[in-house]
Amino acid sequence: NKLLRIRVANKSTTNQKIFSIVMTIILGLIMGLLAKIIDNPTYFNLIFTNIGDRLGIWIFVATLLSVFSYSPKLAAVKVFAFFLAMLTVYYAYTTFFLHFFPKREIIFWSVCALLSPVCAYIMWYARGVSLLSTIILALPITVLLSEGFEIRNAYLPIHTHYYLIPWLMGIYLIMIVALLLTIPKNKIKIIEILLIAISLSLILSYFNVFARLFPGMNSVLQ
Repeated sequence: NKLLRIRVANKSTTNQKIFSIVMTIILGLIMGLLAKIIDNPTYFNLIFTNIGDRLGIWIFVATLLSVFSYSPKLAAVKVFAFFLAMLTVYYAYTTFFLHFFPKREIIFWSVCALLSPVCAYIMWYARGVSLLSTIILALPITVLLSEGFEIRNAYLPIHTHYYLIPWLMGIYLIMIVALLLTIPKNKIKIIEILLIAISLSLILSYFNVFARLFPGMNSVLQ
């Protein structure tokens, strides 16, 4: 009953739910294949390559899939289906066509996929009307702020791609603005969301949380 005060699920038919899940799976398949293709900087701009290798873009997509679902349960199913489809295509391509089996990365993203239904269920309430909704929406924005800010340290002096830093930061800014403009029903909450997200991101950056949790995977751009 307390959750119903935050946000009420939209009525939907079985066909609508199935269609929503199928479209999400298709999106996952397409994005998984696209992420693998653009992973080769020889054929695509390094901006796209580096964005696809990081958490930000996937958190952004999962957040949108969650909040615009008919219900929190459907959000959990859709986000899990998305990651399952995306990762299956991505690593099937890597294994069978490139003959490479990145065990460490597969384990990491598999854990993310297993945790995604719980996160999606909670994230669905980000479009509600309570303080809890404000805090929930601040969480993905915190990750985007933290990861986007850390890009300033992405390139060591031996690298030659410093020009990418402002472009990549710009993409993160666009994702943050998109979430702020599309999700909160009450636009006044944007200020509260930003204050919470900025505070949390400063804490994460100060304690270097991302580098500690994901050493070698998300702390620098390759």
